[in-house]
Amino acid sequence: MAKVTRDDVARLAGTSTAVVSYVINNGPRPVAPATRERVLAAIKELGYRPDRVAQAMASRRTDLIGLIVPDARQPFFGEMAHAVEQAASERGKMVLVGNSDYIGEREVHYLRAFLGMRVSGLILVSHALNDLAAAEIEAWDARVVLLHERPEAIDDVAVVTDDLGGAQLAVRHLLEHGYEYVACVGGTADTPAVGDPVSDHVEGWRRAMDEAGISTEGRLFEAPYNRYDAYRVALEILSGPRRPPAIFCSTDDQAIGVLRAARELRIDVPGELAVAGFDDIKEAALADPPLTTVASDRPAMARAAVDLVLDDGLRVSGSRRERLKVFPSRLVLRQSCGCS
Repeated sequence: MAKVTRDDVARLAGTSTAVVSYVINNGPRPVAPATRERVLAAIKELGYRPDRVAQAMASRRTDLIGLIVPDARQPFFGEMAHAVEQAASERGKMVLVGNSDYIGEREVHYLRAFLGMRVSGLILVSHALNDLAAAEIEAWDARVVLLHERPEAIDDVAVVTDDLGGAQLAVRHLLEHGYEYVACVGGTADTPAVGDPVSDHVEGWRRAMDEAGISTEGRLFEAPYNRYDAYRVALEILSGPRRPPAIFCSTDDQAIGVLRAARELRIDVPGELAVAGFDDIKEAALADPPLTTVASDRPAMARAAVDLVLDDGLRVSGSRRERLKVFPSRLVLRQSCGCS
């Protein structure tokens, strides 16, 4: 059976191949509604399938968006990747996902691979963008939107949550329960001091404690972001002679690890220990007990990132503040903090 071409569609619809192209690509010129309907009917009747490879070669762009995340196995990044994929689908785009595993060289590898594929743009969730990755983006003049994190190595448009303010909300709430102090499970020694959500969560904890006139000395503990390593750290914290009355964790995954350690040590939560996290991953509501946490609007953030990376006016001049889109955080109260 002969392959259906754009010429065949144009003949059946009674129009030019250029108009067929405008309908398929949604531009660059407008098409009258009646003409568009004829073209779409002809495409359906003939079973025409556009040659995406040829289109990409002609336009030097594909219908692909590159998304690089630290680790899609972690629930937060998995949920964020899914939200980006849904938002991109609404815009007729597909998403390629690469996991950097918090390794700078791997991040550069995916940057080069995606840019070489002529993606329409890059959405980058970077733990600590290095100079080599920043230079790669600059060399390709790539369209990049930073999501969730805003490393200082490049000054591109960023979509983030109010991480500092959200952490303050959570810690203030714990203190309002009457706990003597709140300990904090933060990141690791290599967590960037600027532009990283976990750093902002720790700073929010410090500010809330300072506001209450409570010392933070010796009350900040380092832990990787995942529940498994956080569980091991929590076993040490909770087995020690100075067990804290309340713990704020910089991620929900860490908080779930803390809850597991408390259950193993037969420490009642929230009777003997209050716990709060940050991110409101889906599992937080099913934790035992359900986890008090800080929510970010991931679907809205994903849509904003996709819209920005596909916007022809993305690379505009302006101050850092103008190029930063901040979504508010909200406190989600559940039983782990002592709320009924």
